[in-house]
Amino acid sequence: MDTITLSLKDYHSKERIFAEFPYNKKINDAIRQVPGIQWSQADRSWHLPAEKKSVQELQQKINSLAVIDASILKKQLEEKKKMPLAMLPAATKKVMLHQLSAGNQLALDIFIKTLQLKAYSGNTIKTYYTEFGVLLKLLGRHLVNDLQEGHIKSYILYLLQKKNYSESQAHTAINAIKFYFEKVLNRPQIVVHIPRPKKPWQLPKVHAAEQVKKIIKSANNEKHKTMLMLAYASGLRLQEIINLKINDINSARMVIEVRRGKGKKDRQVVLSERLLLQLRKYFKLFRPKVWLFEANAGHQYGYRSLQMVFSRSRDKAGVKVKGGIHTLRHSFATHLLEDGTDLRLIQELLGHNSIKTTVRYTHVSRAQIERIKSPLDNLNF
Repeated sequence: MDTITLSLKDYHSKERIFAEFPYNKKINDAIRQVPGIQWSQADRSWHLPAEKKSVQELQQKINSLAVIDASILKKQLEEKKKMPLAMLPAATKKVMLHQLSAGNQLALDIFIKTLQLKAYSGNTIKTYYTEFGVLLKLLGRHLVNDLQEGHIKSYILYLLQKKNYSESQAHTAINAIKFYFEKVLNRPQIVVHIPRPKKPWQLPKVHAAEQVKKIIKSANNEKHKTMLMLAYASGLRLQEIINLKINDINSARMVIEVRRGKGKKDRQVVLSERLLLQLRKYFKLFRPKVWLFEANAGHQYGYRSLQMVFSRSRDKAGVKVKGGIHTLRHSFATHLLEDGTDLRLIQELLGHNSIKTTVRYTHVSRAQIERIKSPLDNLNF
């Protein structure tokens, strides 16, 4: 009996449950009868409303034809419950803030407009919006403009001790508050002495070359396979991958043009010959119009959708290394270092401002570790 694998994906900014299975005419005919079912040409898959009722109706229609594997879907739903506030959809955030006092609502509006005027990235604006909103909601009728240094220190302590914020989340909250008082109210003295929690120094998660191969081979279709190959072959960030346009692939010079990457900097990265062959194969199948990777109706591929592509392929490949698609970027840098590529060149390829950021890959490089001989080996037993 065939298996239908269920998973969550973003589809036109809405979450849908995708049902993937080897082609079977009887299953295909039965699944068409499920209310709310739709076909995605880009993903070559059926998808239905993200509701328990839809899954139950699907089960009834294909009961004697296939079994449903909802393990990935259940895992995604569990992870979603654990998501920090900054990862929640924009609509949820707006509902959370609809009862702000008039003064704090005005403060929020000016805060967002100032971020936009300074041309901060969309992701930064969303994150700052969320963190500033948490503060405003907590204040109730008290005005944010009346806060003093002691209030803000107490608030950061509250986030760490009561809300269990990580050090990185606390830094983001401080940055959002700092932006408001410095750039909107022009009162930098309020936040200049706010202490910041020390961030843990963490090593990047890296896959072995064979694990990368398994992850790529586990991709469901040529589009997903191409995106994963590109992530590993070029070391691009997730946002940089989905921001690529067709004309950013320069096959004449064998480079990929990364425009307005992190920090709004342009750079070039190497275009792998094997990747170029895969890109040509992908292009013939999907015929994108503007964006290199497009969702339905020519829309830009979703940020979360690409994350889920990686997670599904990693789980399917049986790779246990934790972390998201960013681990392919870490693997790219580490494997280059192990092959003898100069650290300064790796810094340029990754788009790091400081060599200190790139140096951390020396701590996980197998080539570096293998050159060290343990003193235990010098003892004769």
